[in-house]
Amino acid sequence: MSFKRREVLAASALAGLTPATVRADAPKKVFRMAFQIAETGFDPARISDIYSRIVTSHLFEALYGYDPLARPARLVPRIATALPETNADFTVHTVRIRPGVFFQDDPAFGGKKRELVAQDFVYSFLRFADPKTVSPMWPSVDEQGILGLAERRKQAAKGAFDYDTPLEGLRALDKYTLQFRLKAPRPRLVEVLAQSDLFGAVAREVVEKYGNDIPAHPVGTGPYRLAQWRRSSFIALERNPGYREVYYETTATDPEALKIAAHMKGKRLPLIDRVEISPIEESQPRWLSFLNKEHDFIERIPPEFVNVALPNGQVAPNLAKQGIQLFRLPAADCAFTFFNMDDPQLGGMEPHRVALRRAISLGMDVQSEIRRVRRGQAIVAQSLVLPHTTGYDPAFKSENGEYNPAKAQALLDLYGYKDRDGDGYREHPDGTPLTVEIATQPDALSRQFDELSNRNLRAIGIRPKFVTGKWPEQLKLARAGKLQLWYLGSTASYPDGIGMLQRLYGPQAGEQNYSRFRYEPFDRLYEKAQLLPDGPERDALFHEAKRIQVAFMPMKVHVHRIVNDMAHPWVIGYRRQLFWVDLFQNLDIDLERLARG
Repeated sequence: MSFKRREVLAASALAGLTPATVRADAPKKVFRMAFQIAETGFDPARISDIYSRIVTSHLFEALYGYDPLARPARLVPRIATALPETNADFTVHTVRIRPGVFFQDDPAFGGKKRELVAQDFVYSFLRFADPKTVSPMWPSVDEQGILGLAERRKQAAKGAFDYDTPLEGLRALDKYTLQFRLKAPRPRLVEVLAQSDLFGAVAREVVEKYGNDIPAHPVGTGPYRLAQWRRSSFIALERNPGYREVYYETTATDPEALKIAAHMKGKRLPLIDRVEISPIEESQPRWLSFLNKEHDFIERIPPEFVNVALPNGQVAPNLAKQGIQLFRLPAADCAFTFFNMDDPQLGGMEPHRVALRRAISLGMDVQSEIRRVRRGQAIVAQSLVLPHTTGYDPAFKSENGEYNPAKAQALLDLYGYKDRDGDGYREHPDGTPLTVEIATQPDALSRQFDELSNRNLRAIGIRPKFVTGKWPEQLKLARAGKLQLWYLGSTASYPDGIGMLQRLYGPQAGEQNYSRFRYEPFDRLYEKAQLLPDGPERDALFHEAKRIQVAFMPMKVHVHRIVNDMAHPWVIGYRRQLFWVDLFQNLDIDLERLARG
């Protein structure tokens, strides 16, 4: 344990303080954790990576959020006063926001308190459409069909983006009333509006003051403020002193929830004063920092240490004696390999290109990945749709989940990928060399995945080449269409399974659609699924989407992960989230228990 933390705990013990004590000179409650990958910045309109979004979800607030304990997930108003008022066909959504919500103090406001009003949400959504923002999430906003928004973006090609002329589809009807008018029905718009990480309100004065430096100056209405940031090294959040009165509430009644609620319910949030985050990409130091009590919590026990931490699926005796808590959940997520459909070797819809991608998929030994690299903490994926989301069918089986190297080799032979020079590696049907370039990262866990990929590809006669780079740089290259294939993960942001279908939607090419897959029947299917309410007709569309993914294989979905988080015994209130990433304000630290170590 660090000297600084020991000093704070000693002060706590000497003062005889308990978590319930309220004193101005009370020791701070500090929550420490590590990220697996470094953040990219904190401007909601310019981010898409999960680690930046975890931070912004605590700085900004969306109109809606989720009950912290309810299973299944339950939407609750946050800035809004109630769920949206909608018309019969879900093309008009009216939201009333609560008065008396203020942005954190910032020089941009000239020393005055700045109240959040409906127009701030209008401005925040307009920023996604402004070409100068270069928002990776613009296609996600665009497909909501806000009347006039796409046209406003096109007009900006001739000059500055117009933030001031009222827009038909996005208006502040009065100071506290916001209205969305849409081109087509969006029955699940409220789920989109529950993402504080992306769609929390941003103040225009702040954006105009800090300009291109806005990712380092996030100013929201959330429970925390950004106190320190050393890029890719250290992030500190501190309690927002101007945060309004918000009290912990839940409707959950299962035993685990009741235990947490007994401590948390009715308390004013946030209870933790400061959050410190250190990106640690290598698994061993991240695990050791948790064991050594330098961190209070570890999100996703590294696969290399699962057998040490959880022999036979139970907390190891030495950890159990310390009171370490385990939180285990089959996550609403997946890990997948995308194939760049614009790549001259792997891309295209010609039969031989499709055969190559399907053969590579069939040659991926996912069971070995689960057993050897993930230490059993995953299940084989059969499609791109995620568990816990609409459209997921646990009974669905497909070639996506099949490992069959003999079938892979027969497919390659059939379509002319043969070893013509006897070197053990296949060439393209026209005789030119075939080398598959695999994007990867320089950490130990990535090297384990690389070893497996190397063996899998060589077993079917394909020469691999690994292209190493840091994760944020690889993400930029992926969006630019510069990578042949890359293995990464995805986590659901809301209960609707449409989020993963978005990864193959043509207009999302270069954004969420890393594969750059463009297939009109899929696009029409996706657009129809957006319009329909949940039910059998929509389920049939999801089924067809799965079949298209398997048939053309623009992405191979490997696994749905089983997530194991751990926390030291002084952490109170944690429950693994399914669709949201804000958690710090729903936690507490037992200082007395922490002082005992």
